[in-house]
Formats: sequence, structure tokens, C-alpha cells
Amino acid sequence: MQPFQRLLIASLAATTAAPLAAFAGQSDLNRYAPVSDDQVTSVSQLSDVKPTDWAYQALSNLVDTYGCVAGYPSGTYKGGQAMTRYEAAALLNACLDRVTESTDELKRLLKEFQNELAVLRGRVDGLEARVGELEANQFSTTTKLQGEASFMLGAVDFGGSQNSPSTANGAGSNAAKYAETNNEKWGALTFNYDLRLALNTSFTGKDLLFTRLRSGNFNNNAFGGNPYNLLALDKAFSPTGGPNVVNVDRLYYRFPVGKTFTAVVGPIARNTEMLAIQPSFYRADLLDVFTLAGAPATYNKATGSAAGLIWKQNVKKGQPFFAASANYVSPKGDTSDTTSGGLFNSNSAGSLLTQIGFAGPQFSLTAAWRYGQCGQNMARRGTQFAVQSLACDGYGTPGTPSAWDGNSYSNNFALGAGWQPLQSGLLPSLSLGWGISSISRADYNNTNASGAASTTFPAYGNSRNITDIQSWQLGLQWGDVFAKGNALGFALGQPSFATGLTNDRISGQDSPDGPNDGNYAMELWYRFKVSDNISITPAMFYLSRPNGQYTGNGQTNNALGGLVQTTFRF
Repeated sequence: MQPFQRLLIASLAATTAAPLAAFAGQSDLNRYAPVSDDQVTSVSQLSDVKPTDWAYQALSNLVDTYGCVAGYPSGTYKGGQAMTRYEAAALLNACLDRVTESTDELKRLLKEFQNELAVLRGRVDGLEARVGELEANQFSTTTKLQGEASFMLGAVDFGGSQNSPSTANGAGSNAAKYAETNNEKWGALTFNYDLRLALNTSFTGKDLLFTRLRSGNFNNNAFGGNPYNLLALDKAFSPTGGPNVVNVDRLYYRFPVGKTFTAVVGPIARNTEMLAIQPSFYRADLLDVFTLAGAPATYNKATGSAAGLIWKQNVKKGQPFFAASANYVSPKGDTSDTTSGGLFNSNSAGSLLTQIGFAGPQFSLTAAWRYGQCGQNMARRGTQFAVQSLACDGYGTPGTPSAWDGNSYSNNFALGAGWQPLQSGLLPSLSLGWGISSISRADYNNTNASGAASTTFPAYGNSRNITDIQSWQLGLQWGDVFAKGNALGFALGQPSFATGLTNDRISGQDSPDGPNDGNYAMELWYRFKVSDNISITPAMFYLSRPNGQYTGNGQTNNALGGLVQTTFRF
């Protein structure tokens, strides 16, 4: 109800009050005058009206909006004094005059801007119709769909006197030369895609049920890791079941536990997505090895049945904080057969990854350790040798006799440091990472076909021969290069390379040259931001020895690749 309407009701109520004579002694009609421009313009002019009075706000609104409050010549309002019907009539008349003036002004403005108001009214009606349509046809009240499609056009050129790809990944023979026909086999120009559809569901506004569908056609492509793992791109999906088959790529639930903890649990989750702090500011999303913070054996992207807990210090936004995390992943956690899978047993192929760190808006310092059971990949990609799956029962076949009892396992450590400027300019972000791994009870292959003990140790180029591994990388990234939203990046490093061999430590089995694994990798790229949803990234990379430890003595190999990656986000 408007103030003047309340006043009108009050005046009507006054007509039912006691006769005028009953208030004659209290009325001051002779001294009362209707409101005027030189009278009350603010409630503060009335000496007996205080902000604590229950009607103070109503009186203030009447003065400010309509100028409908009149005081006595003494500068008082006398709010506790009874009002005669004459006084009410005079005050109501003054208010009606002001309201009439306001109404006339409003009518004039409505007429003057009637075209603009009609356009606005039409837009509002249109928005209401669209909102109604969306509500009637919405996918879900709790779920948002996000998509990303990446197109890849590129090729790889191989060089050097390298071995046959059939033995490139650790089969043990280094006799065959890498024929030119095989070189050409993986060197064709190709056009591929990687598609990700993510369903983000929240039930409380603070939790997340993450479901991701993924497809691609890199199953028979150099960028999918053929013939060497180091060639694989981060966005180069090879679906289970063949090209263009849609797989459920992620399914996990993330939720807060108190104010400082976050829990993650799900049947398909990845250990690097349950970290307390991302260990690198370098974000190229090109060669997979450069997405692993210089420690591919520690941040090995183990994916499967998983659970994790993340702690982050509760500080004000923008302030440095400490954080820690721990997670367990079993790629075989969906298998009931205890001899080949399950959770928390010797055949789970499990990974336990822990991380601690200190970070702020401009920097990050991290340390991590991963324990890998037998059967667990040393690295999903990002390694040139085939210590991909550490052997169980001594050398890989459960139940087969072996002079080396027990299962293989690995301890993997990583250190990372990153810095980035607050504003884009000449200075790039800087990311450094280093990793080291030790493989214990390696698969020594010291039995013959009948299971009898043998003194034959792994061949020089065999994965069973490797006991120690290291890696490192440096990533530089500039923002807003030449135009806002564009970026330039360069990375250099050594992917996992062998630093210790079994044959180096056994009398009579020493390698003549030590680990033959001085491989280097580098990539250079520039990202054009076409729009908020589209980007184009031309890139090139070079691998000095993608066959790593399995390159024969006196032989060389290298790979030079180029591509254009176009990414659509929707």
C-alpha cells in the first residue's frame, strides 16, 4: 500500500471518530497550513521526529516522494497528537495535488517513450517464451552438457638407421634394420578426431557427478602411439572396440567433506585428476608426454576403480595455501577373478599416488610418490620402453616356476616447480619437473621353457633388464601473444630414460655402453583464438630417439612431426 493511500484510509477512519468538539481543545487548526515548497522538505526539519520512531520511515517516504508531510510553524510534527477531520482534509488535499502532479508527469513520459517501451515489452515477452520452452524441454535440472571436439591434421617423418617396429618396443632382438617400407607405413598425412562429451551433475551445488563419453579414430595412427608411445598425443583417443566406437571414459563422484577436504570415488577415475595441486602451468595438450609434469612414471594416468581424498588449507582467496592428496586406482577393480583382478590384492595392478604441495596464484611447489603393483603400467604413454606392465610371480605368468620369487613393483618420485606472471607480457610461465623410478624384483626371465632354472639374463634391449629410470622437462608458455587470448608455448625434456640395467650389475653381463637411452623430446606451438569456442593450434615436434633403450648399439632413430589441431568447445 502506498503512503498516500494509507493517509487516505486514516482520514476516512477519522470520520468515524468522536465529534469535532471532543478534539477542539487539542486542535491547532489556526496555526496549521498545507504543505508548500518552502515548508518541510526533509523529516530532519521536524524536531520531534526521531529515527527511532516507529513511523519514521513512512514519514520520510512521504516527504521524499510526494512532499506530503506538513509541520507546525514551531518546527514540530506532533505525531502523538490527535488530528481533526479538518486537518486530515487539508493534508489529504495537499497530497492529492502532489500525486496528481506525479501522475501527469508519468503519463507524459509514458507517451514520449511509448515506442521504446513497446520494444522492451516485446523483448521481455520473447524471453519469457524462450525460458518457458527451455524449462519444458530441458535435459535435466541438475545436469549440464559440455563438449569438446578436436580435429587433427598432420603427419610424422621418421629418420635414422632404426630397428624393425616389431622389436621397437622391447621384444629383445636388435638384428633387423628398420626397412624403408615400414618407415613409410606410419608416415602418411592423416585427418583424425577426438570427441569428448561431459555430463556435469550437481545435487547440492558443491558436489559433482562426472560422466564423460569419448570417441575417436586414432587406433591405427602415428599420433595414437604407433609405432612408438612417445608419438602419442593427449587428444588422440583409440576406443576399445575399434575406431568411432563410443566408450564411457570417466564416471566418478566428487563431494566435500567438511570445509577443507574433498573426496572422490568412482568406477572409472584417473589418479592425475585427484591431485591436490596441478604440478605444472604448461598447458599445450599436444604430445602426451608433456602433460605429465616431467615425471610420466609418477603421474602415470592410471585409470580404473578409484578412491581419493584431497585436503586444501582454508585461506582467503588469492592467498598461498598448503595442500595434500592421496588416491588409489585399480584398472582391474571390475574383475571378480582374484587371479587376474579385484581390489586391494596382489593382482589388482594398483597404483597408490600421494602428493603434497604449496601453491599460490603465481607459483606451485609439489612433491609426489607413486607405488605401482605388478601389472600396473609404468606410464600410460610418455615412455619409449615397454616396462609398461611390471611382471607378477617373478616374470609375468602367474603360477609359473621362477627362481626369483615374488612380484615386481615400482617406487616413483616426482618434484615440480612452476611460476607464472600475474599479467601477460614478455615473461612466460615457467614449469619444471623431474622424476625418478626404481623397479624392484624385475622380471628377470631366468627360467627356460620347461620351467627349469637358467642362468640366462635379459637381453640388453629387453624391458626386463631395466631397474632405474629418470625423466625431466621444461615448459614455457606466453599468454596474449600478438592478440588477446592467443598463446605461444615451447617444451623440452627427456621422457623416461633408463639409468640402470640389470646387466650393468651382474658380472660377465655388463653392457658395453651402459643405458643406450639419450632420447630428447621438444614441441613448439602457437594457439589462435578464433572465438570463445574455437581455437586453431599449428604445432611441430621432434623426438631424437623415440625407440630409446631399444635402439641398437651404433644405430639411430628420430621423428619429426607437424600438425594442426582445431578445437571446438560447446
